[in-house]
Amino acid sequence: MTARTPKTRDELFAFLDELDIRHNTTNHAPVFTVAESVALRDEIPGGHTKNLFVKDKKDRFFLLTVEENAAVDLKTVHTLIGAASKVSFGKPEKLMEYLGVIPGAVTAFGAINDTGGNVTFVLDSDLMKDEIVNCHPLSNDATTSIAGGDLIRFMEATGHEPLVLKVTS
Repeated sequence: MTARTPKTRDELFAFLDELDIRHNTTNHAPVFTVAESVALRDEIPGGHTKNLFVKDKKDRFFLLTVEENAAVDLKTVHTLIGAASKVSFGKPEKLMEYLGVIPGAVTAFGAINDTGGNVTFVLDSDLMKDEIVNCHPLSNDATTSIAGGDLIRFMEATGHEPLVLKVTS
């Protein structure tokens, strides 16, 4: 069995266009952490995201997408998201296999690569109050802005029913 090639940024944009979802992308130097991306705030309005790729003891994977400065209690979040046990971070190999991204480029747009439905996507309800949500377009050298409702529509079009829950403290 050969590994499938993850979708590219251009394929993501074409998919958004097919769905008639407006999106705007700003290119920038690669950023690997929230701290590195702070300089972009004045340039790119809207809610900026932090993504946590986690798994439970039954190897069920979850992507938690929250506002960049929000705190997530990894000791208790499993009770909110329906995990079978406390969660730990997923390995980079699974991140690439399921979402088609590397650490530092984790994004809710990775749903386009999860064709096997291996990941449960959780969008924090506080983040979803923002009119615009900003995510990496499958690489960390750009930021794509999209309406919050359109992010949910995108996920549904990829075959995922995202959970919109308050997972931040």
